[in-house]
Amino acid sequence: MKALEKFLAGLGVMLIAALPLSAQDLHFSQFYNSPLLTNPANTGFIPDGNYRIGVNYRDQWTSIPVPYKTMSAFGDFQLLRDRLEYGWLGVGGVLLRDVAGAGDLTSTKAYGSIAYHQLLGQSSLLSLGFNGGVANKHVDITKLTFGDQWNGQFFDSAIPTAEPIQNNRVNYFDLQVGMNYAYFPTDNIYVNVGASVQHLNHPRETFYNTNNEIARRYIGFLNASIKLNDKVIVNPGGYYSWQTKSTELVLGGNVAYNLSGDGVQQLYGGAYYRAHDAAIFMVGYQLQQLKFNFSYDVTTSSLAVNNGRQGAYEIGIVYTGLYPNRSFGAARRSTICPSF
Repeated sequence: MKALEKFLAGLGVMLIAALPLSAQDLHFSQFYNSPLLTNPANTGFIPDGNYRIGVNYRDQWTSIPVPYKTMSAFGDFQLLRDRLEYGWLGVGGVLLRDVAGAGDLTSTKAYGSIAYHQLLGQSSLLSLGFNGGVANKHVDITKLTFGDQWNGQFFDSAIPTAEPIQNNRVNYFDLQVGMNYAYFPTDNIYVNVGASVQHLNHPRETFYNTNNEIARRYIGFLNASIKLNDKVIVNPGGYYSWQTKSTELVLGGNVAYNLSGDGVQQLYGGAYYRAHDAAIFMVGYQLQQLKFNFSYDVTTSSLAVNNGRQGAYEIGIVYTGLYPNRSFGAARRSTICPSF
């Protein structure tokens, strides 16, 4: 029991120590299923539809007493698709909530986004997007203990602490910008590359009386879809982010298999690797416009000794739809990605 108390206390100390510092932002292994968090230029960029809604849930490190839970919901749709001959507008929004650590550090964020998409001839598309929103973070200080509360045998929360915490809640405005380029020379090949910058305005975030600014986070990604035949579509992809000294590189892909002959039912399977951290295995099923994905992170870093390689599981659900009575131009823009 004492070992468990020390473990929980240690997590709390590490959490508070990290609060005024820059760290990697919240993210999902299924970056391809959280488009608005990856890049605001993805708003309204829906290769196989005109609108979509989705939810994501991630439960990380369930084998330890204080797991991390991250949830998001998003929606976006296209505007002016019938009025602009060579482009359209995308609008959308995303909600994000995360609970982490022994002090229940809770992050709640709400963003609205807008993007413009311009066709460049018949085989490429350029997109530029922005989003802005508000963020709130709070921590339950009563659940934390600190180094000066050690009584020689265990951490005692009844002992006063000299930790200089000014408040347990912060709010700030946040701004991001991004750009995408898509290339689709044939009905069987599609490539999409994009880059974005988060925390463009350097918002201040700290529970201490310091002028801590969130460092800008730079994200790049590359996705592709290659239709091999009427049964198989291969979807390779990669994701990279950099924020101060924290980096993340994910490489891999998945394969879609046509179960019904007409593409109404599809089965997905694939694997990704997050460098120096985890192997990610995913399976999925699509019925008409509704896609369900499940992935599991198997820890490959030194943390595997403590968590038994039980990294995280993640669920992504996305519904993609087409507007009724769409014109030929809108239909053409909605099928730029290979499909069965």
